[in-house]
Amino acid sequence: MYNEVRKYDPQLYAAMQGEVLRQQQNLELIASENYTSKAVLEALGSVLTNKYAEGYPGKRYYGGCEHVDVAEKLAIDRAKQLFGADHANVQPHSGTQANIAAYLSLINPGDTVMGLNLDHGGHLSHGHPLNFSGRYFKIIKMNVSKDTELLDYDEMEKLIEKERPKLIMAGASNYSRQWDWARIKRAADVWKCFLVTDIAHYAGLIAAGIYPSPVEYADIVTTTTHKTLRGPRGGLILSKACYAKSVDRTNFPGNQGGPLMHAVAAKAVCFKEALEPSFKTYQTQVLNNARKLAAEIQARGYRIVSGGTDCHLMSVDLRPKNVTGKEAEIALDKAGITVNKNMIPYDPQKAMVTSGIRVGTPAITTRGMVEKDMAVIAGLMDEAITARADDKALKAIKEQVKALCAGFPMYPGFEN
Repeated sequence: MYNEVRKYDPQLYAAMQGEVLRQQQNLELIASENYTSKAVLEALGSVLTNKYAEGYPGKRYYGGCEHVDVAEKLAIDRAKQLFGADHANVQPHSGTQANIAAYLSLINPGDTVMGLNLDHGGHLSHGHPLNFSGRYFKIIKMNVSKDTELLDYDEMEKLIEKERPKLIMAGASNYSRQWDWARIKRAADVWKCFLVTDIAHYAGLIAAGIYPSPVEYADIVTTTTHKTLRGPRGGLILSKACYAKSVDRTNFPGNQGGPLMHAVAAKAVCFKEALEPSFKTYQTQVLNNARKLAAEIQARGYRIVSGGTDCHLMSVDLRPKNVTGKEAEIALDKAGITVNKNMIPYDPQKAMVTSGIRVGTPAITTRGMVEKDMAVIAGLMDEAITARADDKALKAIKEQVKALCAGFPMYPGFEN
């Protein structure tokens, strides 16, 4: 694999091959990561990367775009079919770029935006002060209830009435329960504000019909195309027909230059895969695995934020074990189990320490793991966290992880 890189740039090849082995031999439990198909990888590595195609199909600023026009039109049509959307823009380079385009399609810098508090599961692009969203808009934070750790819709409605935001950004990077999109839409309509929903984490589950879709309610929907959608890293914007021109114009030329046509083609492959019946089977297993893993972790004395999950991820409160998220992440990594430390609601720890970890099942489900494997994984996680100060024990656990992963090849043949 990667023979040309191996011959020309051995140093880079070593890093690439090291990552192949890391992905093959480790348990990937980061909720925002997944493994693409070989078809998606082929599209990403295709000659389409050589083509400039500023503009949109049939309206380019460069000649020679007849073939990339086909690729982009396939991606657009499939995305619309997949989500039941009026309009789709497949060009955003990332989810954050999609969010930039969504904001600027509807409101102006300085306007008020309401988004979920980052500490309660929100995303940087929903109002963090160091992010563009926090720098260019006045941000009002939504919170989860201290008692239930569920979204506090009563508080949300009071805040909307008090603050009169121009736009509500609904979505999260670490919220495991279902969103009541219809209720948020009703509140938005009462006070005449726009509704944008960021479904980056839930998109695959929504496409498969096993998590509520906001498409009928939101003015604009944004998402990434990796995570649960299992496609290339990139963004996607869906909108009502009345916002189509504004979205396209804001994304290009307003927010980006030339689209990455190899990535657009890979998105087309991803959407085609998501339209297959087997994709619903996969997403159902993702959800079943997440619920089983949450139950198994909880059975070992940890606390699951909000008591469980309705999607692909869960937030694990480590305080019952007197462990920080930072300590757990380091120990698990030494044991070949990849997670990320994460704030829990009303976390007493700082953001670079945290009291929790975020855990997800998309990648391990792609590899073919099922419920019985979740019990094994929960046991290995608990052993590693318990033995966090014992490098010898962690090394032994890593060998167990490696043996488990060997039974579920990521890309057969890539190790060679």
